Amino acid sequence: MNIFLDDSKCREQLFPFSLTRHVADIRIGILTIKEKWSHLSKSAIFTNEKNIPENALVINANVIPTEKNIEILIKAASDKIAVMDTEDIKIIQHPWHIFQCNDWALRKDFEMITRNRTSQKISATNKCSNKKDIFIEEGAVVENSFLNAATGPIYIGKNAEVMDASMVRGPFSLGENSVLKMGSKIYGATCIGPYCIAGGEIKNSILFGFSNKAHDGYLGDSVVGEWCNLGAGTSNSNIKNTGGEVKYILNKNRDSLPAGNKAGLLMGDYSRSAINTSFNTATIVGVCCNIFGSNAPGKYVDNFSWGNERYIFEKALKDIDNWKKMKARSITDAEIKMLEKLYLSNQ
Repeated sequence: MNIFLDDSKCREQLFPFSLTRHVADIRIGILTIKEKWSHLSKSAIFTNEKNIPENALVINANVIPTEKNIEILIKAASDKIAVMDTEDIKIIQHPWHIFQCNDWALRKDFEMITRNRTSQKISATNKCSNKKDIFIEEGAVVENSFLNAATGPIYIGKNAEVMDASMVRGPFSLGENSVLKMGSKIYGATCIGPYCIAGGEIKNSILFGFSNKAHDGYLGDSVVGEWCNLGAGTSNSNIKNTGGEVKYILNKNRDSLPAGNKAGLLMGDYSRSAINTSFNTATIVGVCCNIFGSNAPGKYVDNFSWGNERYIFEKALKDIDNWKKMKARSITDAEIKMLEKLYLSNQ
């Protein structure tokens, strides 16, 4: 069987993360949506509409597959019946659904990834609760820390490191080659993607990959894309002082939608904040933004913002490349082409 994950009907409403990736490449839980399909099915997974086999089964890319629901999703697609958001089937229709469904997705991924496998031995220097729900992959280093899996599973990826005196309360995942710095305070459900550096206080948040939130400061009920950096002391608000309903501003036209009473930062790929930046409740930062200045950023920061000005495109590319070199990578031709198209469309 061939499966085509179609994001044509959901792409626009998942701004800013769908501007730089297919919706199936969004990380929710330990894995991306596409990685979940690859793990769960014996099918070939396609996301590029230009090379879809004629007999491919078309499934909406924003539907989250699990071991329990995958047969239901495949049958519904075969019968051309729409699936609904239920207790067993989650559909991310807006970007804040990523952190709202993250607890559910993380637990499902943990069950799938660790079934019939044995964790690496947990060092005796750690203080642990509910060890059966702690899984440490090969090459990972975890020493002198507190791991509480009584509230949810804890997954430490291959070659990742949890430094001394970190306090982790599950559910939590730390991706391959990522680092949790000394004295970190982590509340579930939090997922740190691959090649990230995380520290300070983090609660119910996702870093997609290759991003840094390395210092003190609070990140809560938030989603941070790839190749982002939050400067030391950066914090976000996730709740109004009134405790009332929070709305995200979706675009320049000030259109907005409610997202419950807890809603933090949504930051697109390649964006960065200066030290001691304070993000308001329900802030959306677009792609390739450099946040700095004496005033708090607005609740909607447009793509390619450089302080209060517009990024010069060539400088934006150079700055991205500088950051990528810190992780032994460089900007690719495909990225340049994609960013140039976005820059020109965002005049």
